[in-house]
Amino acid sequence: MKSLTERNFDTDMKAFIADKRTSAKGQRLEMLARDLHGTIKLLRTLIMPVFGSLEGFQLEYEFVSPGGYKYYADVYYEPMRLIIECDGYVPHVELMTRERFSMDRQRLRCMAVAGYLYMPFSWDELDKKPDACRGSLFELLGRRGRAREGLESIGPRERELLRNAADGKAFKLTDACRWLQVGKDTARTVLRRMMADGWIVSEGEGVRRHHVYRLGEKGLRVMTGRVD
Repeated sequence: MKSLTERNFDTDMKAFIADKRTSAKGQRLEMLARDLHGTIKLLRTLIMPVFGSLEGFQLEYEFVSPGGYKYYADVYYEPMRLIIECDGYVPHVELMTRERFSMDRQRLRCMAVAGYLYMPFSWDELDKKPDACRGSLFELLGRRGRAREGLESIGPRERELLRNAADGKAFKLTDACRWLQVGKDTARTVLRRMMADGWIVSEGEGVRRHHVYRLGEKGLRVMTGRVD
């Protein structure tokens, strides 16, 4: 007999999946209509114990390659741009053809290019080592997720600039204009405010001063979980 907690989870999960199916269309709706036993395993064993809620999550999340091909991810957590997936051994190893293997590599590259975090789990891991799986996710949250709480104190333009600068490379005023889709005066105002708050730092001397920027210590800690 199921415990009250298990029954509550089943009720919440069914309502959550039904809501996602209602708002979906096209191929994503077809994906959501399939057997979601792997996704349900993720929700039950990993996501609910770690996050305590399904808020911010999407199922069968659609993302598009630069060539226009649509891919789907098991579970997507929007606040962290985090994709979490559960793969069974038989369909993903024993029955995988060479062509399907190459397509899967292409799919993973598209995730990387688009800037998604990717955390895969096997069904066996979730079934036999759930504590270790949850520990991995908790570690990721500690390094990347919780540090992002500081982002709530800044505006959408500042967050967008940090997201684009998260690779740690130097960028210029023209890059900021392109990322934010604003003119130079507005971009300069945003950059000055972010320098004053310690999110970014300027590089260069003389005429180059304040023309080249990087994430500062605060920005590195929040966006990458490290400080160089």
